[in-house]
Amino acid sequence: MVLPELRWVQAAIVLAEELNFSRAAVRLGIHQTALSRHIAELETLLDKPLFERDHRKVELTAAGRKFVADARPAIELIERAMVSARADSDSAGEVLNIGRSSYTDPWLAAAIRSVHLPLYPGLRINWSSRYSHEVANEVIAGTLDLAITTGVPETPPLTFLKLAEHPLYIAMSRHDPLAVRRELRVIDLHNRVWILFAKQVSPHMYDSVKRTAAKAEVEPSELHHVTGAEEAVPLILERGGLAFLTRAGAWRIARDGITMRPLAEENLLLVTNLAARADSKSRLVREFVKATAQKMESLRKPAQARLPMSA
Repeated sequence: MVLPELRWVQAAIVLAEELNFSRAAVRLGIHQTALSRHIAELETLLDKPLFERDHRKVELTAAGRKFVADARPAIELIERAMVSARADSDSAGEVLNIGRSSYTDPWLAAAIRSVHLPLYPGLRINWSSRYSHEVANEVIAGTLDLAITTGVPETPPLTFLKLAEHPLYIAMSRHDPLAVRRELRVIDLHNRVWILFAKQVSPHMYDSVKRTAAKAEVEPSELHHVTGAEEAVPLILERGGLAFLTRAGAWRIARDGITMRPLAEENLLLVTNLAARADSKSRLVREFVKATAQKMESLRKPAQARLPMSA
């Protein structure tokens, strides 16, 4: 069996998350034409269309959903293997303790893992996984050096480097009447069964949703609370529920009859930051934040086209 190139697989996963060629190309740091070529080469190898696309929208086919669901953990295993190999060879180096949520976009985590500091060639990262507001508090307390936070408002003891900004996503049945829309507004969700992360999971996000809904005079017919995206699945499929999730969380369950749409509300944008203590005296932390900023800037810039050399 001929295996696909890793960049083809990465292109398919990112396009499946964005459902937009332009945004996916920016995330991958390549031109849209290169992204289209990667997808076409992968589909040719598989002899199956993975995406349905026209001038208005991009959708996964059944084969595409299965491929992405199986390929994503495989890519994460490869990334983990690379981190483990590097950690073993650099075991005597400096250590950074970084916290993150289990719903942190894996591509952001991978980008941070790939940050290289020439002054600290033996740098190792120890990861801790808890709710975003909990890891932020641990940075304030000094038990963590840095934290990747999503939906945590700015607070004086911390300084933030913005990594990404995404809307909330609504996960729903593929047969839901709202599934025909490209994006949703809060007003579209009136008198429906809502599924929210419990307030202890993300207090700021929970309060923001309730506040935005109240301002629009929108309310659910039923309100259910969960602590993980997977808990929303039976409520979506059996009760016709609408789950308010992060993009990474929605993608974890977007299969087997479930789809997702962005919630186009400016007040409900989720900002992901790299948080550090504002008064940190650590040169390692400062250098790492600086290198991360440079890394993220380079990833946001599409690769420049190469011009033919003149004779």
